[in-house]
Amino acid sequence: LLDRDKHPQWQGERTKMMYSFPSDEALWAKYAEIRADGLRNDRGLKAATAFYKRNRKAMDAGAEIAWPERYNHDELSAIQHAMNLRLQNEAAFFAEYQNEPLPEVAADDDLLTVDQIASRLSGHTRGQVPLGCSHLTTFVDVQGKALFWLVAAWEDDFTGHVIAYGTEPDQQAGDAGYFTLRDIRKTLAMSAPRAGVEGAIYAGLERLCDQLLGREWKRDDGAAVRIDRCLIDANWGTSTDVVYQFCRQSPFASVLLPSHGRYVGASSIPFSDYKRKRGERIGLNWRVPMVTGKRAVRHVVFDTNFWKSFVHARLAVPMGDPGSLALFGNRPETHRLIAEHLTAEYRVKTEGRGRTVDEWKLRVPGLDNHWLDCMVGSAVAASMQGAVLFGTDSKVAPRPRMRLSELRKSRS
Repeated sequence: LLDRDKHPQWQGERTKMMYSFPSDEALWAKYAEIRADGLRNDRGLKAATAFYKRNRKAMDAGAEIAWPERYNHDELSAIQHAMNLRLQNEAAFFAEYQNEPLPEVAADDDLLTVDQIASRLSGHTRGQVPLGCSHLTTFVDVQGKALFWLVAAWEDDFTGHVIAYGTEPDQQAGDAGYFTLRDIRKTLAMSAPRAGVEGAIYAGLERLCDQLLGREWKRDDGAAVRIDRCLIDANWGTSTDVVYQFCRQSPFASVLLPSHGRYVGASSIPFSDYKRKRGERIGLNWRVPMVTGKRAVRHVVFDTNFWKSFVHARLAVPMGDPGSLALFGNRPETHRLIAEHLTAEYRVKTEGRGRTVDEWKLRVPGLDNHWLDCMVGSAVAASMQGAVLFGTDSKVAPRPRMRLSELRKSRS
């Protein structure tokens, strides 16, 4: 936020405890040894402070401190105080005192940065479906304050194009379109002041589906296409029944499907081990079970860990190659917010049950990742509509045909 090129609406200044560090690293390394030995043996900083006093001039050389008076009673200077804080916890020192956090996660994989994702541009205008795309899907992530949504166009080989995304209610009138769910300005409750939480979500879904599913989207060649499949998150709080009710009653019920993302870790039973039951649809780490009970609406369940890895793999494919994923437009700065959502999680390779899987975790608790969920859901919907990445075809072999006489005989 303090980068004025990326966020010109902020006029902030980054401050530090130390603007330059001491140049004599050898003396400070010796100081660190004496300090650690004193703390281990319950003697405190007395010996380390005495060493610093004897060599203070050389140990202070090159250091520039912001607040010379800031140090404790058992220390001789603000420079010693700052170095003690650094020795105590280097990561905390750079994050809290220098405002220059060290990387929280080692770059041990091929995950892209915010800038790299934001620059993956197709050049198409917002809402335009590229020629060659045969599947148009969307996903709605339900939150109490707002609905996050994303529309993507896909080719049969899983080459993808994000053609539109946003929120309901729309938030783009804010500071250059930058906002978080925590401080969102326009909420579902504001758009339905007489309704409760469930009623506000239902009304928001009505408005959003009228906007996305009730329109035609233009393709490069001038043809008009409509969204083939829309998945709606049914996992949030008390919204599950509302989502099922809406999917059953909506005029767009034929393309709507409630969805449930499942965290399938290394110790969990993988989707591939589930035995297919009569009447179920199964695909690449997703399945549509038979419905039972009061929720007489079919729904889809999918492996969130697998599909997050799948989406990030698409983002890593070079632009123009089959299976790549791009954003609309030609201005990277307009996509910084969605790029931050897409990079809000990191993966940890975990072993269990004789297999190794990616387990995805938030980098910081409470960080917004809603458009990542939308991107994942749109990809799942594309798989349901027939998009297949080479090497991942999970179609079930068709059952051999039976004569009617043989079928009657088997039932008798």
